[in-house]
Amino acid sequence: MTRIRPLILVVNDDGIDSSGIKLLTESMHEIGDVFVVAPNVNRSGSAHSMTLHEDIFIEKTDKDFNYFTCSGTPVDCVKSAVNTILPRMPDLCVSGINHGSNHSINSLYSGTLHGAMEGTIQGIPSIAFSHLNYSERINLVPFKVVIKRISLEVLKQGFSPGVTLNVNFPNIDFSKIKGVKLCKQGSGFWKENFKLIKKEHSKAYYRITGKFRYDKNDVNTDSWALVNKWISIVPISINCTVPINFNELKYLEYDF
Repeated sequence: MTRIRPLILVVNDDGIDSSGIKLLTESMHEIGDVFVVAPNVNRSGSAHSMTLHEDIFIEKTDKDFNYFTCSGTPVDCVKSAVNTILPRMPDLCVSGINHGSNHSINSLYSGTLHGAMEGTIQGIPSIAFSHLNYSERINLVPFKVVIKRISLEVLKQGFSPGVTLNVNFPNIDFSKIKGVKLCKQGSGFWKENFKLIKKEHSKAYYRITGKFRYDKNDVNTDSWALVNKWISIVPISINCTVPINFNELKYLEYDF
């Protein structure tokens, strides 16, 4: 009897050429049959935005593999995959690996997380992966073992509909990580700086920069876990009024 491999959709917000999505795709090839649908340019910070008032285009970028670019947002990528590309509904949607933090309040802005959340909306078990280091040159290879373990456990055991898993990796050497911890979302805010770039007639051009401030003291949060050398998993609900059942996801926690 032929065993059917899981069908896995891979998306991100950093774009098709990101080193993070390349490693995530490699990891998923070891688990199932993979379709990649990613933005053709960097769409970081796009949250749950979608393209409504202009055309989007989809292009196959590899003759040997099912890799596609989409001119829209991460949400557009998932919608396009489900409606025009995939042969059937996937068994899993994974988004990332994002280069940069998506813990605490950053989850509201993250195109990486909201790409996965669109998978959840479509009825697909979905996971977002992010690393706190913003560099494309960071070595993500050691994290493959954790990515595969979490993905395989979700494929095997699943979780309640309407929930997306938001996974963040701390910015430390992998050998120093203590394990994987189930958390609630921490509190935080961005202290923005609007830098004036130039003025032309009646227009003023600004670039937004800033520093992220967050509470590191609540031991139940992702922010505390990441500072204290844990990989954090936060279950995010697409229904903000419904409490999440943490107990059913305890199988994801383990020590190294």
